[in-house]
Amino acid sequence: MSPSKQPHSASTSEPRGAAFFDLDRTLLAGASGEVFSSAMKAAGLVSRTIPGEKLLFSLFNTIGETLPSMALARQAVVLARGKSRSAVQTAAQAVAQQLADMVQPYAGVLFAEHRAAGRPIVLATTTPYDLVKPFADLLGFDDVVATQYSTGADGLYDGTLSGPFVWSSGKLAAVQNWADYHGVDMPNSFAYSDSFYDTPLLAAVGHPFVVNPDPRMVLMAAARRWPVIHLDVAPGTSGASRVPSIPNVGVEIQKLALALTHPLMFPYARFDISGVENIPATGPAIVCGNHRSYFDVAAMALVIAKTGRTVRFLGKKEVFDAPIIGQIASAMGGIRVERGTGSDEPLKAAAEALEAGDIVAMMPQGTIPRGMAFFDPVLKGRWGAARLAAMTKAPVIPVGIWGTEKVWPRNSRLPNILNVLDPPLVTANVGAPVALSRRSEDADTRRLMKAISALLPPEGRAKYVPTDDELAATLPPGYEGDPRAEYKRRPGRD
Repeated sequence: MSPSKQPHSASTSEPRGAAFFDLDRTLLAGASGEVFSSAMKAAGLVSRTIPGEKLLFSLFNTIGETLPSMALARQAVVLARGKSRSAVQTAAQAVAQQLADMVQPYAGVLFAEHRAAGRPIVLATTTPYDLVKPFADLLGFDDVVATQYSTGADGLYDGTLSGPFVWSSGKLAAVQNWADYHGVDMPNSFAYSDSFYDTPLLAAVGHPFVVNPDPRMVLMAAARRWPVIHLDVAPGTSGASRVPSIPNVGVEIQKLALALTHPLMFPYARFDISGVENIPATGPAIVCGNHRSYFDVAAMALVIAKTGRTVRFLGKKEVFDAPIIGQIASAMGGIRVERGTGSDEPLKAAAEALEAGDIVAMMPQGTIPRGMAFFDPVLKGRWGAARLAAMTKAPVIPVGIWGTEKVWPRNSRLPNILNVLDPPLVTANVGAPVALSRRSEDADTRRLMKAISALLPPEGRAKYVPTDDELAATLPPGYEGDPRAEYKRRPGRD
């Protein structure tokens, strides 16, 4: 459906609706962050550059929002403490026209039609209110729903938010509050966004439109049958006559995701990855790492990304359901293992992938060891990797992973994504293929786990008596039992 045909005239018999527009990659051709960052530096409000800032902006412009980028945006309120609100407003005013020049050329068509239908036009964005208000005023928006920073009596930001962080479900809540206050009916309202994380808002209005969608939103739009539009072409222009955007070029989603997987996407961790040359450049391979944290999946993704190859990740259901990491596991061609079902379908799927010449990545331990077992220098695994190797004759490549538990300990429901000033070090050391007999699954599993252990730092191969706090960090939330008795648990069971 072309933009010029979408808004219909409001009837006097139906409640009034509104039109809510996202900012970055929706109204704007790119992202506003780099413009605002430059303005803050020019005004003397920011004295240093975040390491990798330009790459982060480039990633955002290419694939849209990511959880790490939003974690940094959420932390910005703390970094703003002590800054003058009026100085920020002045800096924002100085770049309002620069942002207006970035507005997609045919956004004005939508503005005019919504105004003609009597609908207020509202900018709904995560970007702080004081930064976007001058831009919104310049474009003639009726109002702005945005993240607001609290200000003290001295006119300085106090490091807290006034209201919700306007992102994902927080954006929906803020828009709903605005609609309630202004007597606006959500079922008669329109919303426009590129971002997968705006799914809650788009699902809450009667007329959702996906604009220049990010790769995940392409799938969401298809599943929900939401119309997709592009505001850089005239209404009615055929997609064949335009330069195709990333979602239209037919690039395999996993290949794109892994190509863009970079340590700077995880600013709350540092990485030291070595030995990647041991992974074959072509042909099947079973890449096996030890399991210390749900963040092991991110470490493994970074290892595979360095090869330029795609991968199928074989993992338990809980990994795919975990926040942040679940998306990475899915992007790695995830094969879910439903423990307790006895099904051999996941193993068959992995074998088929190997026979097709793909890489399969897995954690032979099956689950993260808990209690005293977490500190046992003798790694114990299950036989899945050994059986796959016997079935397919694919080489088995060991990877020693260390430090991921500092990023996401087992007793936490989320990784510590706010630790960007002193992030812990994560190491991933890839070894040479393990010499297996391919006759005894038990013996080959022991050989594999020994090879993985040899790739760990010295402290990972020595006996260690943990403190009570260290022991508690290895236990899942709500654990009941004796953590010092956790030696007999069979690998792969919770």
